[in-house]
Amino acid sequence: MCGIFGIFGYKGSYIQILESANFVMRRRGPDGSGTWFDDAKAIGLSHVRLAILDTSNAGSQPMISTNGRYIMIYNGEIYNYRELKKELEDLGETFLGSSDSEVFLSLFSRYGDSCFSRLNGIFAAAFWDCELEILTLVRDPMGVKPLYYSQSPGNKFSFTSELKALLRNGLIHPKLNPQAVLAHLGYLWSPGPDTIIQDIKKLMPGYFMKVKAGKIQSFQQYHNWSAMLLEGDSSTSAADWALRVASSVKSAVEKQMVSDVPLGAFLSGGLDSSAVALFGQHYLNSKSPGSANRLQCFSIDVGESPFSAEGFSDDLPYARKVAEHIGVDLHVVRVGSEMMNRLSEMIYFLDEPCSDPAALNTLFITEFARSFGIKVLLSGAGGDDIFTGYRRHFALKQERWWGFLPESARKVLRIGAEHLPTSTSTGRRIAKAFQYADKDKDHRLVSYFLWMDPRRALELLTPDFRSELNEESMYAPLLKTLHYAPAEFDSISKILFLERKHFLADHNLNYTDKMAMAAGVEVRVPLLDLDLVSLAGIIPSSFKQNGVTGKWIFKKAMEPYLPHEVIYRPKTGFGVPLRQWMQGILRPLVDDVLSRSSLLNRGLFDPKAVDALVSADRIGRVDATYTIFGIICLELWCRQFIDGNFSVDPFIEVIH
Repeated sequence: MCGIFGIFGYKGSYIQILESANFVMRRRGPDGSGTWFDDAKAIGLSHVRLAILDTSNAGSQPMISTNGRYIMIYNGEIYNYRELKKELEDLGETFLGSSDSEVFLSLFSRYGDSCFSRLNGIFAAAFWDCELEILTLVRDPMGVKPLYYSQSPGNKFSFTSELKALLRNGLIHPKLNPQAVLAHLGYLWSPGPDTIIQDIKKLMPGYFMKVKAGKIQSFQQYHNWSAMLLEGDSSTSAADWALRVASSVKSAVEKQMVSDVPLGAFLSGGLDSSAVALFGQHYLNSKSPGSANRLQCFSIDVGESPFSAEGFSDDLPYARKVAEHIGVDLHVVRVGSEMMNRLSEMIYFLDEPCSDPAALNTLFITEFARSFGIKVLLSGAGGDDIFTGYRRHFALKQERWWGFLPESARKVLRIGAEHLPTSTSTGRRIAKAFQYADKDKDHRLVSYFLWMDPRRALELLTPDFRSELNEESMYAPLLKTLHYAPAEFDSISKILFLERKHFLADHNLNYTDKMAMAAGVEVRVPLLDLDLVSLAGIIPSSFKQNGVTGKWIFKKAMEPYLPHEVIYRPKTGFGVPLRQWMQGILRPLVDDVLSRSSLLNRGLFDPKAVDALVSADRIGRVDATYTIFGIICLELWCRQFIDGNFSVDPFIEVIH
């Protein structure tokens, strides 16, 4: 895992710009850095390295192909690189070392962009063709690794793993994107390809792009999930599906155990992380039978906070039970509300505003793991996004009881839900389930991702800032993506399509990558192995969300391996008791950051509307915890990335 950066068409000292970018991204690559540039062609590439496979200099980048034609910078891991390397060697290719980077470059040198569809891994990469003078950028199919780019006037093009590398260099002016600001209020993240910055975009997962003479020439999708998800055999029994799922999860974990440095795993005690840790330990046992080689697992304890009020159950007892059952070592980092003292750091590391404090959990766990010498962690992320498991999946399934009603009747449901108390988790969930009942089917499906009604979100913005926005602006990005879902998809398949396209890539995977890399740790996600995702896609929806049980087929698959009480434990979230903290220890922060003077100075949010929202939340009339926290995160983000106050970075030398 690494950080990449490149500029095309700029004038001036390339070496200074490239080294400055490497400095900003240094946390992603503490093991080395490199630059390459050609002043005559106005192209420059830089790279910071976290050495995982082949820690020798043979894996250093930028890497030049054996024929001298291609220059590559690459961030990620290719899990099937050994098979691909054997194929290339049979064709006469030779390699200096044992890294997957050499294999990737050799593949591109021989096959060009047609090689991307053959890769099973997580990656963001750039290739400069010295002969044709074309730059190719590519991102992995699931969007595990980030890749930002910007097309500027005068045929200037830049790209990076971290948005801050463009902003702190002064290459891009940090003008806010109103559409993305509205999205952050509604979703708590911005649907790709947009980012919070008007002139910076995200390359979408499963796409590559071509740039020539500093100008974008084309985008092309090389991995189309839609075409793969209609091949299932509905006659296959549940027992057979369960066997295939267990085998595929085991295979996915084994592929991702390859590492030349110490490797561990997250372990929350939930089904997903428990399955990954289980098969990780099985792999170690198979490699060294009878040895005491135990997988090092990591969890977090946020203290004695009353999680039941948040709708959570306590993870730690389950994590300990799983660790004992499967024979792994469990290390627990203990933190409390003081973790919020690092909120500004979290915002800086994330690049894009993120209003989910679970990101801090990731930071604490990965820092803790790194203190044990661990540079790679396996994560259980993705299980809910391919097999179901979120509460919205259950809520969507319940539409079969009322979704067929005429709009007038559904409007009655919506109005009734507005009067439910939001002081309890049950009241909040029922109110949310019917909040958009009178919308059409596609709008209702998108609404399951919303934390705030679009109309109320617009009211929070100043008239000038919202002048070009309307309620439909909130729905538009996900509705556009939904348009590409096959017509044959049922509602569960459609919402999982959106989970993979947006919630994973734009939120969960984004914050996991950024926070882990801030600690110099690579996170791998076996449950998003391409073969496993393809299998999950063809399993009937009734075997995923089965009545009240989400991930039903995955749970059946793991029954022979894990305790029943772990598999069928109450659903929990990877978070903190934010509602309690916002009413307590974070109250001074709310009053300070959202003060009238602060909001007027920014000119983004309407002080009167924000004050009314905070007051209504504090008396329990509405539940606006995450919206208020989102506004705080946006303001703190602006102080750093708009105002240039990067004092949260301990290496604060500002590069110009």
